[in-house]
Amino acid sequence: MFSRLKNVALTATFALVAASLAHAQGPARMMVPAGAGGGYDTTARLAMKVLDSTGIYKDGTIFTNKPGAGGTLGMGEFIRNNKGDPNALMTMGVVLVGSQILTKGSLPFSDVTPLARLTYEFSGIAVPANSNIKSVKDLQDAMKANIGAVAIGGGSAGGVDHIVAGLMTKASGLPVARLNYVPFASGAEGVTQLAGGKLSVMIQGASEMKQMHDAGRVRLIAVTSPARIKGIDVPTLKESGIDVVVGNWRGIVGSKDMPADAAKAWVDRFEKMSKTQDWADALQKQGLENAFLGGAEFSSFLGSESERIRGVLTDVGLVKQ
Repeated sequence: MFSRLKNVALTATFALVAASLAHAQGPARMMVPAGAGGGYDTTARLAMKVLDSTGIYKDGTIFTNKPGAGGTLGMGEFIRNNKGDPNALMTMGVVLVGSQILTKGSLPFSDVTPLARLTYEFSGIAVPANSNIKSVKDLQDAMKANIGAVAIGGGSAGGVDHIVAGLMTKASGLPVARLNYVPFASGAEGVTQLAGGKLSVMIQGASEMKQMHDAGRVRLIAVTSPARIKGIDVPTLKESGIDVVVGNWRGIVGSKDMPADAAKAWVDRFEKMSKTQDWADALQKQGLENAFLGGAEFSSFLGSESERIRGVLTDVGLVKQ
């Protein structure tokens, strides 16, 4: 009798160990729902590199880039092909949230497992170097005089730059539906148009805008961070009287129905990584901020962020009520 019980106990123990090892071993499979070299790709490769260099996760990573439809093509493929996979990961962020809302037929975020928000990249608001607009108040006054005459450039319609413009307009008490937003396929194209005086304002990553500001091509008038950004001596929107804080955040989610112990292991890994000097150094080099939120906190944030973005996209007329 004792022998049979012992064998049952050993069998159960071996099963638990095998399950644990199955969740811990093998390379991670990272879906990047965008092209190589962009923000999602950089965030994914940076995080997995630091996990490896710090010894937190050394089983390697297989990356797959799947651009298209604002990231929803890659997300759809990820959800359909990786259900329950303990090592399937995908990088995502605020732009994908907006794209998911705008893209008919895209799969919902309830079909992924939120693991960790990792980074913030705050935006800079710039005007031509010779512009009469020298402050956020000047910009508000110009928009109040004729909102349609103030062309505001940025990334794709519904993206983070558009969201910044919409929130800024709404907080100024102006009609968001009349916002004159001009989307550009690349930041370089937008900055060229701004420097040439064909745009009144350009919204883009603050670190990129700082380079143009320092070179005298544009004038930064504000940043969208909660406090001034080190090395960029311009006020925040909040300092300027507009209660808006927006970050182009990026994070990692896991497969639909990822086993709970595997999800916890990944959350723990990313949290441990977020506290390392290697991660701090990597973020500083890229001009990014540490924005770690893990597991349930990230899930809650993702829900509230989706609601906020849906509201802005409705205000600017991209989502029909």
